[in-house]
Amino acid sequence: MSFSSAQYQATIDKLVKGTEDLAAKLQEVGPKAESTANKWFIPKPIADALIWCANKLIEAGSWLLKKIGEVLEGAAAPITFFFYANDWQSDVRGKASTVTGETAADALKAPDKWEGEAGSAYAKAVKDQTTAATQVETSADKVATALTFSAVAGLAFYVAIGVILAKFIIATVAAIAALGSVVFSWAGAALIVEEAGVNSALIIAAVTTLVAALGTQAQQMSVVQGEAQDNSAFPGGKWPSGTA
Repeated sequence: MSFSSAQYQATIDKLVKGTEDLAAKLQEVGPKAESTANKWFIPKPIADALIWCANKLIEAGSWLLKKIGEVLEGAAAPITFFFYANDWQSDVRGKASTVTGETAADALKAPDKWEGEAGSAYAKAVKDQTTAATQVETSADKVATALTFSAVAGLAFYVAIGVILAKFIIATVAAIAALGSVVFSWAGAALIVEEAGVNSALIIAAVTTLVAALGTQAQQMSVVQGEAQDNSAFPGGKWPSGTA
């Protein structure tokens, strides 16, 4: 899956709208069950089943809304990662590659560059600058890749949450219709809860997948940090000194 800022925004908007729709539907569950349960011809066991089912449905829906609210608190992160990745590629890596190209040995041998002893001395003096610029270029590419991967992982995560929410809304609509039906049983009550209830394992699985993906990128960032402390490219942890 690639990352599209438009697709991501649409996914988040759909999630927000879905939570609003689900909250509105959950408001209908209790009154619908009570209305049917209070009919004179509904046996008490069936009435009890209606109320039990309604309470379970409201409980499951409320839990889902709470969890989605929690994950939406981080909704700004993936889009931020995406734009920062572009910055690292175009600004940092792009400029570093320019320095690398302009100070490369082949570039210094061009006809319009220095020749003779002066040119040779300059090529030797600027070598450390080329090495450092190349390291920046390599590290910047790794940072951009990690940020892009994190953005894609975030998009996949919110898409997965959206699928869970959509299925729950469909099940809730069906449950409301069933709660208003005069044909009901304990088996029917259990079926509604099974269909409408969201297994917490689905949410946990989505979160686990996201954490694993981001953990890999965190390791990549540790590698980049080590490269920044590489004495062969940055003697003493600093940019190599210029030589007159």
